[in-house]
Amino acid sequence: MPRVSFAPPSLCLTFLPLLERLLPSLPPTVRDVDVPPLFREQFILSGYRPVDLSWRCSVLSLFQIHNETLSVWSHLLAAVYVLVRFFMFAVLQGGGILGVRLQGPEGQDFSVDVTSLPLVLYVFSAVTSLSCSAAVRLLHSEHTHHSLFFLEHVGVAVYQYGCALALCLYSSDTAWTQSMLGQIFLPVVAVVVYICCYADLHLHRPYPWHRRICQVVPRGVAYLLVISPVTQRLASHNWANTSTLPLHFLQVALFLLSAVFFSCPVPECFSPGRYDIIGHSRQLFHILLSICTLVQQEALFEDFLWRRQALVREFGEERLLLACASFLGLMLCCVMTALIIKRRTHVQLLKEGR
Repeated sequence: MPRVSFAPPSLCLTFLPLLERLLPSLPPTVRDVDVPPLFREQFILSGYRPVDLSWRCSVLSLFQIHNETLSVWSHLLAAVYVLVRFFMFAVLQGGGILGVRLQGPEGQDFSVDVTSLPLVLYVFSAVTSLSCSAAVRLLHSEHTHHSLFFLEHVGVAVYQYGCALALCLYSSDTAWTQSMLGQIFLPVVAVVVYICCYADLHLHRPYPWHRRICQVVPRGVAYLLVISPVTQRLASHNWANTSTLPLHFLQVALFLLSAVFFSCPVPECFSPGRYDIIGHSRQLFHILLSICTLVQQEALFEDFLWRRQALVREFGEERLLLACASFLGLMLCCVMTALIIKRRTHVQLLKEGR
Protein backbone atom coordinates (compact mmCIF):
# COMPACT_ATOMS: atom_id res chain seq x y z
CA MET A 1 0.00 0.00 0.00
CA PRO A 2 1.56 3.35 -0.98
CA ARG A 3 2.53 5.68 1.81
CA VAL A 4 1.45 9.31 1.92
CA SER A 5 4.20 11.74 2.85
CA PHE A 6 3.40 14.95 4.68
CA ALA A 7 6.87 16.41 4.34
CA PRO A 8 6.89 19.97 2.98
CA PRO A 9 7.96 20.27 -0.65
CA SER A 10 11.55 21.22 -1.29
CA LEU A 11 10.33 24.41 -2.99
CA CYS A 12 8.74 25.52 0.29
CA LEU A 13 11.96 24.78 2.17
CA THR A 14 13.80 26.94 -0.33
CA PHE A 15 11.50 29.93 0.07
CA LEU A 16 10.98 29.76 3.86
CA PRO A 17 14.28 31.50 4.72
CA LEU A 18 13.52 34.14 2.09
CA LEU A 19 10.07 34.74 3.57
CA GLU A 20 11.54 35.03 7.05
CA ARG A 21 13.90 37.73 5.82
CA LEU A 22 11.20 39.60 3.91
CA LEU A 23 8.59 39.22 6.66
CA PRO A 24 10.45 39.66 9.95
CA SER A 25 8.66 38.98 13.20
CA LEU A 26 7.26 42.14 14.76
CA PRO A 27 8.35 43.23 18.22
CA PRO A 28 5.60 43.44 20.83
CA THR A 29 4.05 46.76 21.72
CA VAL A 30 5.44 48.71 24.66
CA ARG A 31 4.23 51.21 27.25
CA ASP A 32 4.41 54.98 27.03
CA VAL A 33 7.54 55.19 29.21
CA ASP A 34 9.41 53.13 26.63
CA VAL A 35 8.96 55.61 23.76
CA PRO A 36 10.15 59.24 23.41
CA PRO A 37 7.72 62.06 24.28
CA LEU A 38 7.41 62.75 20.52
CA PHE A 39 5.27 59.63 20.10
CA ARG A 40 3.27 59.72 23.34
CA GLU A 41 -0.38 60.61 23.56
CA GLN A 42 -1.85 61.96 26.76
CA PHE A 43 -3.64 59.27 28.86
CA ILE A 44 -2.63 56.50 26.40
CA LEU A 45 -0.47 54.20 28.49
CA SER A 46 0.20 51.18 26.26
CA GLY A 47 -0.03 49.83 22.72
CA TYR A 48 2.94 51.81 21.38
CA ARG A 49 5.28 50.32 18.80
CA PRO A 50 9.02 50.49 19.52
CA VAL A 51 10.71 53.47 17.92
CA ASP A 52 12.95 53.19 14.86
CA LEU A 53 11.45 50.05 13.39
CA SER A 54 12.74 49.03 9.97
CA TRP A 55 10.56 50.04 7.06
CA ARG A 56 9.44 46.42 6.60
CA CYS A 57 8.38 46.16 10.24
CA SER A 58 6.62 49.50 10.01
CA VAL A 59 4.62 48.42 6.95
CA LEU A 60 3.82 45.03 8.49
CA SER A 61 2.60 46.73 11.66
CA LEU A 62 -0.46 47.53 9.56
CA PHE A 63 -1.56 44.00 10.49
CA GLN A 64 -0.54 44.30 14.13
CA ILE A 65 -2.80 45.38 16.98
CA HIS A 66 -1.51 48.67 18.41
CA ASN A 67 -2.94 52.06 19.32
CA GLU A 68 -2.64 53.39 15.75
CA THR A 69 -4.09 50.38 13.88
CA LEU A 70 -7.64 51.65 13.45
CA SER A 71 -6.46 55.18 12.61
CA VAL A 72 -4.25 53.90 9.78
CA TRP A 73 -6.88 51.53 8.41
CA SER A 74 -9.60 54.19 8.49
CA HIS A 75 -7.53 56.48 6.26
CA LEU A 76 -6.33 53.74 3.91
CA LEU A 77 -9.81 52.30 3.36
CA ALA A 78 -11.25 55.79 2.90
CA ALA A 79 -8.59 56.65 0.30
CA VAL A 80 -9.33 53.46 -1.64
CA TYR A 81 -13.07 54.07 -1.45
CA VAL A 82 -12.70 57.67 -2.66
CA LEU A 83 -10.78 56.51 -5.73
CA VAL A 84 -13.06 53.56 -6.56
CA ARG A 85 -16.22 55.60 -6.03
CA PHE A 86 -14.89 58.42 -8.19
CA PHE A 87 -14.01 56.14 -11.10
CA MET A 88 -17.43 54.49 -10.88
CA PHE A 89 -19.09 57.91 -10.90
CA ALA A 90 -16.93 59.18 -13.76
CA VAL A 91 -17.68 56.18 -15.97
CA LEU A 92 -21.36 55.68 -15.13
CA GLN A 93 -22.66 59.20 -14.47
CA GLY A 94 -20.00 61.85 -14.92
CA GLY A 95 -19.90 61.77 -18.70
CA GLY A 96 -16.13 61.42 -18.81
CA ILE A 97 -13.07 60.03 -17.09
CA LEU A 98 -10.63 62.29 -15.21
CA GLY A 99 -12.07 65.38 -16.84
CA VAL A 100 -11.67 64.08 -20.40
CA ARG A 101 -14.59 63.20 -22.63
CA LEU A 102 -14.21 60.23 -24.89
CA GLN A 103 -15.62 62.14 -27.86
CA GLY A 104 -15.16 65.72 -28.93
CA PRO A 105 -17.83 68.08 -30.29
CA GLU A 106 -17.59 66.52 -33.76
CA GLY A 107 -17.30 62.99 -32.40
CA GLN A 108 -13.55 62.85 -32.96
CA ASP A 109 -10.44 63.22 -30.82
CA PHE A 110 -10.48 64.12 -27.13
CA SER A 111 -11.72 67.27 -25.48
CA VAL A 112 -11.03 68.50 -21.95
CA ASP A 113 -14.15 68.98 -19.86
CA VAL A 114 -13.20 71.97 -17.72
CA THR A 115 -16.35 71.62 -15.60
CA SER A 116 -15.09 68.35 -14.12
CA LEU A 117 -11.50 69.41 -13.50
CA PRO A 118 -12.27 70.91 -10.04
CA LEU A 119 -13.89 67.59 -9.09
CA VAL A 120 -10.77 65.74 -10.21
CA LEU A 121 -8.61 68.08 -8.11
CA TYR A 122 -10.87 67.55 -5.10
CA VAL A 123 -10.52 63.77 -5.36
CA PHE A 124 -6.75 64.14 -5.78
CA SER A 125 -6.57 66.35 -2.68
CA ALA A 126 -8.70 63.95 -0.61
CA VAL A 127 -6.62 60.90 -1.56
CA THR A 128 -3.39 62.83 -0.97
CA SER A 129 -4.44 63.97 2.51
CA LEU A 130 -5.71 60.54 3.57
CA SER A 131 -2.63 58.74 2.23
CA CYS A 132 -0.17 61.14 3.85
CA SER A 133 -1.94 60.88 7.20
CA ALA A 134 -1.88 57.07 7.01
CA ALA A 135 1.82 57.07 6.09
CA VAL A 136 2.74 59.27 9.06
CA ARG A 137 1.07 56.86 11.47
CA LEU A 138 2.33 53.72 9.79
CA LEU A 139 6.03 54.49 9.24
CA HIS A 140 7.12 54.59 12.85
CA SER A 141 10.54 56.13 13.45
CA GLU A 142 11.80 59.53 14.52
CA HIS A 143 13.48 60.14 11.16
CA THR A 144 10.46 59.27 9.05
CA HIS A 145 8.21 61.16 11.45
CA HIS A 146 10.05 64.43 10.89
CA SER A 147 10.06 63.80 7.14
CA LEU A 148 6.40 62.78 6.81
CA PHE A 149 5.26 65.37 9.34
CA PHE A 150 5.77 68.06 6.71
CA LEU A 151 4.12 65.96 4.03
CA GLU A 152 1.02 65.46 6.17
CA HIS A 153 0.46 69.17 6.75
CA VAL A 154 0.95 69.90 3.06
CA GLY A 155 -1.70 67.25 2.39
CA VAL A 156 -4.09 68.94 4.83
CA ALA A 157 -3.57 72.32 3.16
CA VAL A 158 -4.07 70.86 -0.31
CA TYR A 159 -7.25 69.11 0.83
CA GLN A 160 -8.65 72.29 2.36
CA TYR A 161 -8.13 74.23 -0.85
CA GLY A 162 -9.48 71.34 -2.91
CA CYS A 163 -12.65 71.46 -0.80
CA ALA A 164 -12.90 75.23 -1.17
CA LEU A 165 -12.50 75.02 -4.94
CA ALA A 166 -15.17 72.34 -5.35
CA LEU A 167 -17.64 73.91 -2.91
CA CYS A 168 -17.22 77.34 -4.48
CA LEU A 169 -17.94 76.08 -8.00
CA TYR A 170 -20.43 73.26 -7.40
CA SER A 171 -22.18 73.85 -4.06
CA SER A 172 -22.77 77.61 -4.00
CA ASP A 173 -25.88 79.32 -5.26
CA THR A 174 -26.08 82.44 -7.44
CA ALA A 175 -26.64 84.84 -4.53
CA TRP A 176 -23.48 83.69 -2.75
CA THR A 177 -21.44 83.67 -5.97
CA GLN A 178 -22.37 87.29 -6.72
CA SER A 179 -21.70 88.45 -3.15
CA MET A 180 -18.47 90.17 -2.14
CA LEU A 181 -17.27 87.05 -0.34
CA GLY A 182 -18.00 84.95 -3.41
CA GLN A 183 -15.93 87.27 -5.60
CA ILE A 184 -12.81 87.12 -3.41
CA PHE A 185 -13.40 83.65 -1.92
CA LEU A 186 -10.62 81.63 -3.55
CA PRO A 187 -7.80 84.19 -3.06
CA VAL A 188 -8.77 84.66 0.60
CA VAL A 189 -8.95 80.90 1.20
CA ALA A 190 -5.56 80.42 -0.46
CA VAL A 191 -3.95 82.96 1.87
CA VAL A 192 -5.63 81.56 5.01
CA VAL A 193 -4.81 77.94 4.11
CA TYR A 194 -1.18 78.83 3.43
CA ILE A 195 -0.91 80.63 6.77
CA CYS A 196 -2.36 77.58 8.54
CA CYS A 197 0.08 75.30 6.73
CA TYR A 198 3.00 77.57 7.65
CA ALA A 199 1.91 77.65 11.31
CA ASP A 200 1.50 73.87 11.42
CA LEU A 201 4.96 73.33 9.95
CA HIS A 202 6.47 75.48 12.70
CA LEU A 203 4.67 73.68 15.53
CA HIS A 204 6.27 70.44 16.66
CA ARG A 205 5.17 67.86 19.16
CA PRO A 206 4.81 67.84 22.07
CA TYR A 207 2.67 70.98 21.71
CA PRO A 208 2.62 73.57 24.54
CA TRP A 209 -0.95 74.61 25.26
CA HIS A 210 -0.56 78.11 23.83
CA ARG A 211 0.93 76.76 20.60
CA ARG A 212 -1.87 74.23 20.33
CA ILE A 213 -4.36 77.10 20.51
CA CYS A 214 -2.42 78.86 17.76
CA GLN A 215 -2.83 75.70 15.70
CA VAL A 216 -6.49 74.92 16.36
CA VAL A 217 -7.94 78.43 16.07
CA PRO A 218 -6.59 79.20 12.55
CA ARG A 219 -7.73 75.76 11.38
CA GLY A 220 -11.22 76.49 12.72
CA VAL A 221 -11.33 79.85 10.97
CA ALA A 222 -10.15 78.25 7.73
CA TYR A 223 -12.83 75.56 7.94
CA LEU A 224 -15.61 78.08 8.56
CA LEU A 225 -14.41 80.04 5.55
CA VAL A 226 -14.15 76.95 3.34
CA ILE A 227 -17.71 75.77 4.07
CA SER A 228 -19.28 79.24 3.78
CA PRO A 229 -20.82 78.41 0.36
CA VAL A 230 -22.60 75.46 1.99
CA THR A 231 -23.69 77.24 5.17
CA GLN A 232 -25.40 79.91 3.08
CA ARG A 233 -27.41 77.23 1.27
CA LEU A 234 -28.19 75.38 4.49
CA ALA A 235 -29.58 78.57 6.02
CA SER A 236 -31.59 79.84 3.06
CA HIS A 237 -32.86 76.79 1.12
CA ASN A 238 -35.58 74.24 1.71
CA TRP A 239 -33.94 70.92 2.52
CA ALA A 240 -36.92 68.97 1.20
CA ASN A 241 -36.15 70.06 -2.36
CA THR A 242 -32.74 68.42 -2.57
CA SER A 243 -30.89 65.42 -1.19
CA THR A 244 -27.59 67.31 -1.18
CA LEU A 245 -28.19 69.62 1.77
CA PRO A 246 -28.71 66.82 4.33
CA LEU A 247 -25.38 65.36 3.18
CA HIS A 248 -23.65 68.71 3.61
CA PHE A 249 -25.21 69.11 7.06
CA LEU A 250 -24.04 65.62 8.03
CA GLN A 251 -20.53 66.44 6.82
CA VAL A 252 -20.43 69.62 8.91
CA ALA A 253 -21.75 67.78 11.98
CA LEU A 254 -19.18 65.01 11.61
CA PHE A 255 -16.35 67.50 11.21
CA LEU A 256 -17.38 69.50 14.28
CA LEU A 257 -17.63 66.28 16.29
CA SER A 258 -14.18 65.21 15.09
CA ALA A 259 -12.84 68.63 16.14
CA VAL A 260 -14.11 67.98 19.66
CA PHE A 261 -12.15 64.72 19.85
CA PHE A 262 -9.08 66.42 18.32
CA SER A 263 -9.13 69.15 20.95
CA CYS A 264 -10.17 67.13 24.01
CA PRO A 265 -8.65 63.81 25.17
CA VAL A 266 -11.98 62.10 25.84
CA PRO A 267 -12.89 59.44 26.84
CA GLU A 268 -9.35 58.33 27.83
CA CYS A 269 -8.92 61.20 30.29
CA PHE A 270 -11.63 59.64 32.49
CA SER A 271 -9.95 56.22 32.52
CA PRO A 272 -6.28 56.29 31.47
CA GLY A 273 -5.20 53.01 29.91
CA ARG A 274 -8.69 51.66 29.25
CA TYR A 275 -9.02 53.04 25.71
CA ASP A 276 -5.44 52.49 24.57
CA ILE A 277 -6.29 50.21 21.63
CA ILE A 278 -9.91 51.06 20.81
CA GLY A 279 -11.85 54.22 21.53
CA HIS A 280 -9.33 56.94 22.31
CA SER A 281 -9.85 60.48 21.04
CA ARG A 282 -7.21 60.54 18.29
CA GLN A 283 -8.63 57.33 16.88
CA LEU A 284 -12.19 58.66 16.93
CA PHE A 285 -10.96 61.88 15.32
CA HIS A 286 -9.39 60.01 12.39
CA ILE A 287 -12.38 57.71 11.88
CA LEU A 288 -14.87 60.59 11.91
CA LEU A 289 -12.68 62.60 9.56
CA SER A 290 -12.55 59.70 7.10
CA ILE A 291 -16.34 59.30 7.16
CA CYS A 292 -16.65 63.07 6.78
CA THR A 293 -14.62 62.93 3.56
CA LEU A 294 -16.80 60.15 2.12
CA VAL A 295 -20.02 62.05 2.89
CA GLN A 296 -18.65 65.25 1.37
CA GLN A 297 -17.65 63.41 -1.78
CA GLU A 298 -21.20 62.12 -2.27
CA ALA A 299 -22.59 65.61 -1.76
CA LEU A 300 -20.16 67.06 -4.31
CA PHE A 301 -21.08 64.40 -6.86
CA GLU A 302 -24.72 65.47 -6.68
CA ASP A 303 -23.82 69.17 -6.74
CA PHE A 304 -21.59 68.54 -9.76
CA LEU A 305 -24.47 67.01 -11.73
CA TRP A 306 -26.72 69.88 -10.62
CA ARG A 307 -24.33 72.70 -11.64
CA ARG A 308 -22.44 71.15 -14.53
CA GLN A 309 -24.53 72.45 -17.40
CA ALA A 310 -24.51 76.07 -16.25
CA LEU A 311 -20.96 76.20 -14.88
CA VAL A 312 -19.19 77.50 -17.99
CA ARG A 313 -21.96 80.00 -18.69
CA GLU A 314 -21.83 81.34 -15.11
CA PHE A 315 -18.07 81.43 -14.48
CA GLY A 316 -16.51 81.27 -17.94
CA GLU A 317 -14.01 78.71 -19.16
CA GLU A 318 -10.99 80.96 -18.53
CA ARG A 319 -11.99 81.57 -14.90
CA LEU A 320 -12.47 77.83 -14.31
CA LEU A 321 -9.02 77.09 -15.71
CA LEU A 322 -7.51 79.89 -13.61
CA ALA A 323 -9.19 78.48 -10.49
CA CYS A 324 -7.71 75.04 -11.22
CA ALA A 325 -4.30 76.63 -11.83
CA SER A 326 -4.52 78.35 -8.43
CA PHE A 327 -4.84 74.89 -6.84
CA LEU A 328 -1.56 73.82 -8.41
CA GLY A 329 0.06 77.12 -7.39
CA LEU A 330 -0.97 76.74 -3.76
CA MET A 331 0.24 73.14 -3.66
CA LEU A 332 3.62 74.20 -5.07
CA CYS A 333 3.96 77.00 -2.50
CA CYS A 334 3.14 74.64 0.38
CA VAL A 335 5.58 72.00 -0.86
CA MET A 336 8.40 74.54 -1.26
CA THR A 337 7.72 75.96 2.21
CA ALA A 338 7.72 72.47 3.72
CA LEU A 339 11.05 71.62 2.07
CA ILE A 340 12.67 74.82 3.37
CA ILE A 341 11.42 74.30 6.94
CA LYS A 342 12.32 70.60 6.80
CA ARG A 343 15.89 71.50 5.90
CA ARG A 344 16.10 73.95 8.80
CA THR A 345 14.67 71.33 11.17
CA HIS A 346 17.18 68.75 9.96
CA VAL A 347 20.05 71.15 10.63
CA GLN A 348 18.67 71.86 14.11
CA LEU A 349 18.38 68.14 14.90
CA LEU A 350 21.97 67.60 13.79
CA LYS A 351 23.12 70.36 16.14
CA GLU A 352 21.19 68.71 18.99
CA GLY A 353 22.81 65.38 18.13
CA ARG A 354 19.49 63.65 17.37
